[in-house]
Amino acid sequence: MSKDLVSGNDWYVVATVTELLSQQMVRKHLLGEDLVIWCNGGDRFMAWSNYCPHRGVRLSMGQISGESLVCPYHGLVFNCAGECVQIPSDSKQKPPGRMRVQTYQCAVRYGLVWVCLGARQGEETEHQIPPFPEWDDPSYRKVLWGPRLYRASGLRVIENFLDPGHAMFVHDGILGDRAHPEVSNYTVEIDSDGISIRNAQLWQPNPEGTNSSGFVTYNYRVWRPLTLSLFKETVVGKLTLFITITPVAEDECLVWVWLAMNYGYELSEEELLAFQDLVGKQDIDMIESQRPSRLPLDLRAEVHLRNDRASIAYRKWLKHLGVTFGTI
Repeated sequence: MSKDLVSGNDWYVVATVTELLSQQMVRKHLLGEDLVIWCNGGDRFMAWSNYCPHRGVRLSMGQISGESLVCPYHGLVFNCAGECVQIPSDSKQKPPGRMRVQTYQCAVRYGLVWVCLGARQGEETEHQIPPFPEWDDPSYRKVLWGPRLYRASGLRVIENFLDPGHAMFVHDGILGDRAHPEVSNYTVEIDSDGISIRNAQLWQPNPEGTNSSGFVTYNYRVWRPLTLSLFKETVVGKLTLFITITPVAEDECLVWVWLAMNYGYELSEEELLAFQDLVGKQDIDMIESQRPSRLPLDLRAEVHLRNDRASIAYRKWLKHLGVTFGTI
């Protein structure tokens, strides 16, 4: 399994800060790579390849000692830079220069731990983690949904979020109404920084479980191939979904969604998550049934409708960027 340079240079979520602080060390998978994510005793997080360069044992089976990680097989000690600094079986041997673990860039944003495989720890990255300005806006309530496992390409999942035409059928009675299947003539624009979709209007009978029916307007911003923001204006307020996908493998991914709302304060967090679970399960059933599970970038591979403007633009953009991981 090989990742393209575009996918390899992007940032992806591997854990929540709370999970990592509580467990100190976790094993994760990203773009087909086995990783160990660990905390060096303070609030500094490390993302390393999950194998010892000596005999290939998983380092996630080891232990943290101060600011070092100790291999479980022969007790080799690796410092925060991934360098072997101690060989317990032979204290006189200087660790070989090649005895070091592959390290990756790791950062914290929005209560989440992000990793970029395209840069070593401490190096500059080609891209920044996409913006989520509502995170710092106290007028928005924030609730995290995820991670949720989807057995499909993450690109299929993003395309589903960009498709307003499925809401009336997959989410009938909640985010859409079969009796009102029309979608407005929305606009799509591709620029150097991503894709903007504006003014997709449709009728919703029960958005976010608020029982406040009416027309809503969707706007989208695709920041990177697997990260987007969905902005929804309703009769009662504004909602932003900050959606980011972790590509575990080409046909398996984890979905993370920050819900930021300036309304619906009467709803508990449990109610909001239960609602998201409901609509998420409906989407999962559809997406996991799609064949192929990876996203076709050749527009001749599937038949398109006029309301598929957003997904057509997305596929063209991915092909222009050179994305191949998760495509066919």
